Amino acid sequence: MSADCGHTIRKMDIISDIRLRTQHDYFDYQFLTGCLSKYKKPRDKISSLLAHGDIVRIKKGLYIFGGSHRRQSLSTEILANLIFGPSYISLDYALSHHGLIPERVETLTSVTTGRTRSFDTPVGAFSYQFLPLPKYAIGAHLKEGNQPFLIASKEKALVDKVWTDKRFSGTNRKDFFQYLEEDLRIELDHLSTLDAGRLHDIDKAYNSRKIHLLVRFLLEYKE
Repeated sequence: MSADCGHTIRKMDIISDIRLRTQHDYFDYQFLTGCLSKYKKPRDKISSLLAHGDIVRIKKGLYIFGGSHRRQSLSTEILANLIFGPSYISLDYALSHHGLIPERVETLTSVTTGRTRSFDTPVGAFSYQFLPLPKYAIGAHLKEGNQPFLIASKEKALVDKVWTDKRFSGTNRKDFFQYLEEDLRIELDHLSTLDAGRLHDIDKAYNSRKIHLLVRFLLEYKE
């Protein structure tokens, strides 16, 4: 057996062992070093796995398996929840996910109680917009499925977008129609599907004149 062949087998033993220890396709640095604790130089092993694409560093301390070692298709939505937190998906990406805007959104947008941040990763761009806790704490739900993730309801995603868009003052109700249709390109027919109770609850949590006018406009439009 050649030295290169032996190295390849040992490397495959390492990644196979890591793979057997978790059902997830993502993991943190603490988990990874725990898997490699029997080796004298675990950092060298990590460097080798990264160099060969067996694992991929998403950001410092967060990794995923390389494509050939994944058990499911990559969920960037789950990664959005993990990269920076506490957070959940909202704003443009959630509006697209819920079908309120027609465009496919490339950057995966979230809201957070932490500071506003952005991350460029090997699997795409992620951004996080700060919301004060009372505004953050309402309107998210767990999207069920094989790979569940936290995302804003369509009502909360729309309110978050309007509130964080500093280009739009929202001081006059008559301006909302043009803003929603032309600036955000909201599919106005879908506004009738918004839940009035959720809008009222979000309005109370926001305690903002801009959002109060938005909610009044949406409720009147529904009628």
